[in-house]
Amino acid sequence: MNPSSSDRSSIIEASRRFFNEAHAPKPFVAGQSYIPVTTKVMDDEDMAHLIDASLDMWLTAGRFSREFEAKLPEFMNRKTGALLVNSGSSANLVAVSSLGAPMMESLKMKPLRPADEVITAAAGFPTTVNPIIQNGFVPVFVDVDLKTLNAVPEAVMAAKTSKTRAVILAHTLGNPYRSDVLAEWCAREGLYLIEDSCDALGAQVNGQPVGSYGDYATLSFYPAHHITMGEGGAVISKDGKLKRVAESIRDWGRDCWCEPGQDNTCKKRFGWTLGDLPCGYDHKYTYSNIGYNLKATDMQAAVGLSQLKKLPRFVAARRANWKALYDGVMSSPLLKEHLEPVVATAQTEPSWFGFPLHCSEALDREKLVSFLEDHKVGTRLVFAGNLTKQPAYKGANFRVHGELKNTDRIMRKSLWIGVHPALDGAKIQYMLEQLEAAVRAQI
Repeated sequence: MNPSSSDRSSIIEASRRFFNEAHAPKPFVAGQSYIPVTTKVMDDEDMAHLIDASLDMWLTAGRFSREFEAKLPEFMNRKTGALLVNSGSSANLVAVSSLGAPMMESLKMKPLRPADEVITAAAGFPTTVNPIIQNGFVPVFVDVDLKTLNAVPEAVMAAKTSKTRAVILAHTLGNPYRSDVLAEWCAREGLYLIEDSCDALGAQVNGQPVGSYGDYATLSFYPAHHITMGEGGAVISKDGKLKRVAESIRDWGRDCWCEPGQDNTCKKRFGWTLGDLPCGYDHKYTYSNIGYNLKATDMQAAVGLSQLKKLPRFVAARRANWKALYDGVMSSPLLKEHLEPVVATAQTEPSWFGFPLHCSEALDREKLVSFLEDHKVGTRLVFAGNLTKQPAYKGANFRVHGELKNTDRIMRKSLWIGVHPALDGAKIQYMLEQLEAAVRAQI
């Protein structure tokens, strides 16, 4: 017997009921309930989308992926469709690898070559930098501004040499850098700009969304991020030519652009002559770039599509929670004296990923973190601190422009706590109380 549409609807409705029973939120008990620094916020609609996609048994990219890739760019004022990938790290790998892809030349663009320089920030996350090294390019590290955690345009511009070909910077913890200024400068200088927006979906720079200024923008949909599909990420391109290259890198490096399960979109599958291959060699197995398989599944995309509808609400909650924590710190003489909150970059509106703080010299950051964790308040450091001092980069080929004094201070003295939408007034009040108790314990 063939299943009917009513069977499908019944299964989906049952999944909604299951979610609301099995995943109902637990009451917060101060001092007993752990407040994570990040968490996913999901509902029965997410479950319904996941089950709907699973019933198709189309386990690679499909109808939900196509819809997600079409709708995501609307949030970033881009007309070119997004490319869904399996993580934010993969998104950065695709974007950076695309800049050096052989296909760039056939599309009348100039690719990067080994030993070309790419300017980035020393205070950041490894996967912003790793693709630079993996592609044989040379990262050039610059310092950041303590007030915003971001590299200022002047520092980036001063780091340029005749070898510089690109800039990739992350909007740190949802606080944007001036990508508008850097995009104009990069265009004048003939450089590529990649906006790592993994922590900043929904933020704005000079009235425009982050990701709308760079040649490429990247996003992450890991559970910690603004929306989630479990694992997942996206690459958004400035134009169709750049998208064509990135799509090839994501899809094994192939020259063909057929969707999964499709053949002969170009109508001349056996009519190409490329490279030194025989005339008519199957276009589906012709590779113009060194690429990977970095696609996501349709079940992931289905969850992401459901989450995307909630993005405005999530961003608003993050901003409100950041403001509540900021007001709480600044209204406490003790906290104000010993903890300095990071603030928004001028002419931007952050979509906060966390609430970052700098400790005074009188505070031992490790003791502060231990106190908070012992009292059920989750913490994180500012990612890798100073990347040049991480063991992974010992012996790596990189250049440092100027001093990294602020980066070193962040490595020693900074931390962040959560602002995610699962917080409420009671949790925020408890977090502030524990911050004050943690500082008081040392002073």
